[in-house]
Amino acid sequence: MTAALTRRLFLAGSGALVVAYAARAADIPTSAPPTKLPGSLKDWPRLAAWVQVAPDGTVTVFSGKAELGQGIRTALIQVAAEQLYLPPGQIMLVTADTGRTTNEGYTAGSHSMQDSGTAIMNAAAEVRGILVAEAAARLGVATPDLTPGGGRVTATDGRSLGYGELVGSLTPERLAQPGAPLKDPASFTVIGAAVPRVDIPAKVTGGAAYVQDLKLPGMLHARVVRPPRYGAVLAELDEVPIAAMPGVVKILRDGSYLGVIAEGEWQAIQAMRALSTAARWSGGKTLPDPATIFDTIQALPMQDSVILDRVADQPTAATRTLKARYLRPYGMHGSIGPSCAVAQLQDGLMTVWTHTQGVFPDRAALAELLAMPVDKVRCIHTEGSGCYGHNGADDAGADAALLARAVPGRPVRVQWMREQENTWEPFTPAMIMEVEASLDADGHIVDWHYGVWSNTHNMRPGNGGRLMPSWALAAPLTPSPPEPIPQPEGGGDRNAIPLYVLPQARVVSHFIPEMPLRISAMRGLGAYANVFSIESFMDELALAAGADPVAFRLAHLTDSRARDVVERAAHEFGWDGAKALPPGHGRGFAFARYKNLGAYAAVALEVAVDHETGRVRVVRAHCAVDSGQAVSPDGIRNQIAGGLLQSSSWTIYEAVSFEPTGITSRDWSGYPILRFPAVPESVEVHVIDRPGMPFLGTGEAAQGPTAAAIANAVADATKVRIRELPLSMARVKAAIGV
Repeated sequence: MTAALTRRLFLAGSGALVVAYAARAADIPTSAPPTKLPGSLKDWPRLAAWVQVAPDGTVTVFSGKAELGQGIRTALIQVAAEQLYLPPGQIMLVTADTGRTTNEGYTAGSHSMQDSGTAIMNAAAEVRGILVAEAAARLGVATPDLTPGGGRVTATDGRSLGYGELVGSLTPERLAQPGAPLKDPASFTVIGAAVPRVDIPAKVTGGAAYVQDLKLPGMLHARVVRPPRYGAVLAELDEVPIAAMPGVVKILRDGSYLGVIAEGEWQAIQAMRALSTAARWSGGKTLPDPATIFDTIQALPMQDSVILDRVADQPTAATRTLKARYLRPYGMHGSIGPSCAVAQLQDGLMTVWTHTQGVFPDRAALAELLAMPVDKVRCIHTEGSGCYGHNGADDAGADAALLARAVPGRPVRVQWMREQENTWEPFTPAMIMEVEASLDADGHIVDWHYGVWSNTHNMRPGNGGRLMPSWALAAPLTPSPPEPIPQPEGGGDRNAIPLYVLPQARVVSHFIPEMPLRISAMRGLGAYANVFSIESFMDELALAAGADPVAFRLAHLTDSRARDVVERAAHEFGWDGAKALPPGHGRGFAFARYKNLGAYAAVALEVAVDHETGRVRVVRAHCAVDSGQAVSPDGIRNQIAGGLLQSSSWTIYEAVSFEPTGITSRDWSGYPILRFPAVPESVEVHVIDRPGMPFLGTGEAAQGPTAAAIANAVADATKVRIRELPLSMARVKAAIGV
């Protein structure tokens, strides 16, 4: 399907004056005002980097964050529309484009609303104030006698001026100032309203929604042939017969990097298959024994960091101590649409349309890969079909750029195949969590020791050597070394520090630089496994204390917002006074505040466990979430419900399988995921709105609590505690011994 040539698409691919103007306003760092500005304004204080009003009244808002399916485009439009007193339909939004927007790094960690949403809210409010002040000067009236709305500023006597007539003082160099008056939340009409998501229509009607759908004039199609395993070398290839196949434009071989460009997609696929058959490979990395992978990881060299060391002034005597070890396997992003990118080298400028989560870091990596100046590479985010995290998107962009360089002037579309996506994407690391805690005579936790073993959770590009295609080149690039992500956000140790009141506690992060399998970021990073472990152990402690799991958590929580989500989820589920469940059913509860500084989420759910097969199914779930000011309540519900379903899939089904000779999870049969028949009968999300409070982000709040709630419910149903993920049929069957 050919993408409609909209104004947005035209501007995204052109070198028009508006592009240069936005680049001048947004892409040049400027010293911020003395007082720290909110959100990403502190790094990019030019108002024109965020909001531009054209003489014809057109309002364009810019964000360095990308739409990944989380609904951020709609939410950012709502924020701007509210502060500018405009209907959402009158806002044009430009996202994540190195030629037009600010460098807000990666779209990750639930930071879009915290960083970009906050910046846009304050910038839009200040722009509105400037327009009103300009109208007051021109009309000769006091600002309290003026009312903005619908793109005009109107005086009490009926005179008005359009926003476009008032733009004289909105120069590209004008810097934001702290303390711009925000609209009173009590008067909001757009924030908190049910605004239809702007990204949905094309997705549900078969429209051009993704980079996979993008078609440009004269576009060629390409495929890449990957080695059979990490590190294998292309030893022999007779490419001459394949170069003569119908439609083949060029075969690119650079060291062990092998790709083919053709006029048609099917022709590219046929040529790729022929190249795969003709190629002979040698060598390659031997992977560890999967049966002992956790012991292997724990035996690797590590860097230890104590991230919490709390000693009680007067320690309380312990009456009982529990220990447990929890395991999380390698996990795959499992994007429904394999990675894709389009690139074009035109007049010395390499443009790449990519579903990367960081257009600016990707641009730097591509510039190094191509040995081109950074300002000669442009990355335009174009939504991809699937993925929260670092999958093959950046690598597909590298493939497209390398192949487009071989045929200057023509766009080249590179589409990965399913087995390539599954075997070459960066997985989420396998992790080990060990915890020991003691209870006093009253059933309170008096001592807590926790350790987590993990690789890095971030090998995203920024350095050309982190682009996987570079490894096969005749002159390969070296990846920058893995590093831990520091607290308070953390990587493998994200959410390793419990939010509970623990008078004495020690938490150690064991960072492991060596990576047996290729790994990087996936939604939530280490928070998923750490919350699974902590919240599973909280249930184990509650059982030992003879306490109700919800009451036990509340007894260790003083944060009022945390208590609110716990109580709300329990109430909506009907935890107190719940009716007896059918045989084989169990209920589970879990809570966390994402990163201990993001959204609060609590999950209560019911599972059914088939004792004959070991199959686990979530029957119903209630989630309570507090992510601050709720801009798009429906978007929040979508994110929490989607996170619950994704986490259910991780928790019940997903684990990457491999052998010493390579990855064996090549397709959906080798990497099962949640299917439609296994979706819960009901998922209800209860949003606790906090008008006027800071945005906390939502997208990664539900994954950890869901995993633990499922594990706790399975333990309730079977009376057996399973501490290794996934809770697959085979593992559950073996545990219950039926």
